[in-house]
Amino acid sequence: MKLQRKNRLRALSLGAVAVSGALALTACGSDDTGSKASDTSSSSANASSIKCDNAKGQILSDGSSAQKNAIDAWVKNFSQACGVQINYKAGGSGAGVTSFTQGQIPWAGSDSALKPEEVTASKKVCSGGQGIDLPMVGGPIALGYNVPGVDNLVLDAPTIAKIFDSKITKWNDPAIAKLNPDAKLPDLKIQAFHRSDESGTTDNFTKYLIAATPSNWKYSGGKAWQAKGGQSAPQSAGVAQQVKQTSGAIGYFELSYVADGMKAVSIDTGASKPVAPSSESATADIAAAKVVGTGSDLSLQLDYTTKAEGAYPMTLVTYEIVCDKGNKADTLPAVKSFLRYIASEDGQKILSTIDYAPIPDAIITKVRSTIEGLS
Repeated sequence: MKLQRKNRLRALSLGAVAVSGALALTACGSDDTGSKASDTSSSSANASSIKCDNAKGQILSDGSSAQKNAIDAWVKNFSQACGVQINYKAGGSGAGVTSFTQGQIPWAGSDSALKPEEVTASKKVCSGGQGIDLPMVGGPIALGYNVPGVDNLVLDAPTIAKIFDSKITKWNDPAIAKLNPDAKLPDLKIQAFHRSDESGTTDNFTKYLIAATPSNWKYSGGKAWQAKGGQSAPQSAGVAQQVKQTSGAIGYFELSYVADGMKAVSIDTGASKPVAPSSESATADIAAAKVVGTGSDLSLQLDYTTKAEGAYPMTLVTYEIVCDKGNKADTLPAVKSFLRYIASEDGQKILSTIDYAPIPDAIITKVRSTIEGLS
């Protein structure tokens, strides 16, 4: 990406964050590093097509930090069109789901679908209904790295697992050198960063390792990091910031957090050539996902072991979690209107401009229909 475009995106991002901050009900936290937003022409076009219906008031939400840059762009457009004040805290998927099941927020974002016990808990706050998963934001989980002199790093699943399990500790390790025969790998200690908070990004990252290299990743997975060693930071922005400022660092986060001075790993999947993270390569993988949720729930099963040409295997889908029935009357119009917008063709178009992946048509069509039935 050219420097001029990055600077333009960053300037617009600051505008989106400023709008979100001005509308905030509480402090939004610090998860805005590397934030990007859609360009001015896109914002104007989207704002003019938004249907506000009876949307009004103030909405507090929390959850996935991986989707924060997308939410910032959407909130900017929606607030401009409808005057609804939305504060998305981006405290992590675990925090978002907990706040939702405790009835503190009307909608949450999570990079992992609700677990059975979380669905049960949601029934206490969804009068006559339950929490459901609506896939809304796709994207590759990038492995951002900071290794001086190495511009095109390739890793495979076994090597990634060993790096994050502290089994490979130097960048010139023979396993890395074998995958990068033309690179000048330094004799430099690897500084592997993981999430300190419960995170759907962690869940999806470890699901990839469990599926792709089970013999090298013996942990059970989940939102909480389990492997020993390494260093940690909160939210996607926190991990990205640590990687950016630490020589020898590597960490996982959504692609939109790959900032200036940082590069992303390409993955050797067994296809004819390594696959770099991008909107297109993530969409190629998500397109093969299966809907495994029942009823109104649209949770997906992703293919972490794909060897399809051009398909990036380490992807995630962020779900917007909301009650299918029994939503509170004072927040339902605004939440429903906002979800309708972000699932719309205009809303989804923004994603590919800020390093996310739109949800494939066959799936997002079901999402739109489900949103119309929320009550």
